[in-house]
Amino acid sequence: MGMQAGGAGAQHSGRRRRRRRQQPMSEINVTPFVDVMLVLLIIFMVAAPLLTVGVPLDLPETQAKPLEGATEPITISVSADGRIYMQDTEIAAEEVIPKLEAIAANGYEERIFVRGDENADYGTIMRVMGRINAAGYKRLGLVTLEEQQ
Repeated sequence: MGMQAGGAGAQHSGRRRRRRRQQPMSEINVTPFVDVMLVLLIIFMVAAPLLTVGVPLDLPETQAKPLEGATEPITISVSADGRIYMQDTEIAAEEVIPKLEAIAANGYEERIFVRGDENADYGTIMRVMGRINAAGYKRLGLVTLEEQQ
């Protein structure tokens, strides 16, 4: 009896093993998603304080209690040199009423806060408030800082 050169495994050596095709992964890799969300969170945390900047004024201090309300009021500011701002945009005194009518969502019931620098001319602040009141807006408020003891 002779032996075959390849032994018992010789029968299969001519065939290649077929690899199974790899099926696509059905799982979602969330690591890149989490990375992007963390970067966005950091960006928004840094940028958020910069978005709340308004017209820089030195407001007078009083002992009045803060007003409470559900909606954000329209803010009109009078700087120390007499310039008038609606929100953060400088406007002329004649433009106060037309701009108010354009952006007042609640009509004449809109809350309007007037911020006057403590070094601003009292007459300028009163002219602005007089125009607003004469136009029919009755919910006016003066903004001050809480007095420090």
